[in-house]
Amino acid sequence: MNIKIICPPGADGPAAFAARELSAYLGRMLAGEEGALTIGLEVRPDERPGLPDWFSVELDKEKGSIIGNSGRAVLLGVYDCLRRLGCRFLAPVKGCEVVPAIARRELALSYEHRASFFHRGVCIEGADSRENVLDFIDWLPKVGYNSFFLQFKSPYIFYARWYEHRGNPSRGPEPFGQADALAWMAEAEGELKRRGLLLHKVGHGWTGEALGCEAQSWDAVSAELAEDKRPLAAQVDGVRELWRGVPANTNLCFHNGEAVDAFAALVADYARKEPGVDYLHVWLADDYNNVCECEGCRRTTPSDQYVELLDEIDRRLSEEGLDTKIVFLLYQELLWPPIRARLAHPERFVLMFAPISRTFERSYQAGEALPPIPPYARNRIALPTSLDENLAFLQGWQGQFGGDSFVYDYPLGRAHYGDLGYVKLARVIGGDVKRLRQLGLNGYMSCQELRAGLPNFFPNYVLGRILMDESADVNQLLEEYFSAAYGEDWPVAADHLFRLSSLSSTDYVNGKGARRDGDMAGRMEAVRELCMDFVPALDAHRTAQGWQTPFWEVLDFHREYALKLSKALGRLARGDRERAGESWRDFRDLICEKEAAFQPWLDVYRVLEVTKTYTGF
Repeated sequence: MNIKIICPPGADGPAAFAARELSAYLGRMLAGEEGALTIGLEVRPDERPGLPDWFSVELDKEKGSIIGNSGRAVLLGVYDCLRRLGCRFLAPVKGCEVVPAIARRELALSYEHRASFFHRGVCIEGADSRENVLDFIDWLPKVGYNSFFLQFKSPYIFYARWYEHRGNPSRGPEPFGQADALAWMAEAEGELKRRGLLLHKVGHGWTGEALGCEAQSWDAVSAELAEDKRPLAAQVDGVRELWRGVPANTNLCFHNGEAVDAFAALVADYARKEPGVDYLHVWLADDYNNVCECEGCRRTTPSDQYVELLDEIDRRLSEEGLDTKIVFLLYQELLWPPIRARLAHPERFVLMFAPISRTFERSYQAGEALPPIPPYARNRIALPTSLDENLAFLQGWQGQFGGDSFVYDYPLGRAHYGDLGYVKLARVIGGDVKRLRQLGLNGYMSCQELRAGLPNFFPNYVLGRILMDESADVNQLLEEYFSAAYGEDWPVAADHLFRLSSLSSTDYVNGKGARRDGDMAGRMEAVRELCMDFVPALDAHRTAQGWQTPFWEVLDFHREYALKLSKALGRLARGDRERAGESWRDFRDLICEKEAAFQPWLDVYRVLEVTKTYTGF
């Protein structure tokens, strides 16, 4: 079939990329058809800037058009059109998509869509190869996302964890260095811009750099704080030094004007040199109960000082004519709203609510009476765990700031290891997104491992699809995803994973609650029985040539994974810590041994870190 995709002269890069993608996929889908098909792509910006992505699709067997309010929106419209024609983009893994053969008479679409939320993104975490990052960027717009966040000034640490094979004693380090990280960062940013995706950067590291320290990770350093920088550091328990040796976790003394000047100068300089960054994140130290205790700082609050710092940054950017958007963070001490300080120019800023200590056993609630915010106690705070407590802090800030905002949340950052089936967590994510509008939030950034795919990538699929269309139903998405991933027997896989989810606890693996828990011990025994009973279902999808789909093969590995982990969790819950440790090491040996075969699906470094740091092994 002769397929012609027309872009107007001078169309931007993302629209041209969209044309190539549409031509390639339709070429595969209509390979057996005859005749000609002409589709025009057009960028038609909104009269009012700042609206969410919008596209319209008109298509019949001979002609069509896809129009978007940006090149990115045209690309999103292309992928949405392909989805409605039967394509399924199931994972950021090569070969994990369904591209059906169709007849040209099936080309009948007429609709338009405005994304439900403006901010729809993922933030890099975990241990990642160059290919993991590029494959994830390629997948993002296919399932509705429009943003990606590369933390720190360079994502060095996320590449280093993989190429140094941290946590896996069976693999030695591969050649890797700062130059590689910088080259791959530039490559990743190029791929984002090719698709028109929004680039978020930095966040962590500013405080360490203001103290003269390189801050590209959470690793401790052996060097002492330079004497001329010591007055800039927070005074905690009478001393000014790097907090536990980690520059990125060290706060500043914001009563000291030199510290404010050093921090603001770094941000302004970066914004000037990096005009391609769409959203620049300006955060403080990544730890809590370590803010400055000097007499000057005690006369105010960390949030008041933070707002004053943000205003100084805004002043410097304005002087240089820079319109860089600054993302500020509600997190740890900064959950408490400022008492007196207010942003002078809120239009520059985007509020980011990060309820890192929340439960993921249930979704946000909205419209209910919230508890009062507890009094702030310097370096004696306890992070809120309930959803109501977390939302009370958000409401407090919203009473002072009415600008753009989104949530920065963590279901796929560590909680997901506690849901062995991923179904319950996907429903919690879906419920969260459906309440964002009621909570006054304009989107969601998922702080997560890119390799959060064991047993599948359904939670990420749900997040992207419902952020794009909040009316989407999780149960319908489950059928859409599972039928494409597992074929005709998808209900068998879905039922197994649902049962595993119903027995799992994201809170327990996240370290919430007592470690000795008889109910949890019983549930883990039931998980083991489910896994043993699932063998015949797996065998039915194993052939002499291999597995019917990659997802059944992953499910076979997942059965071994769940058996080993549930045994360790059960022993921990019974209070048998010594044997729990033995079982955890068996679990570690299994996933390290099979890491190469299932690398895109499971972040071995991160699951081992989480279960050691939070679960209690």
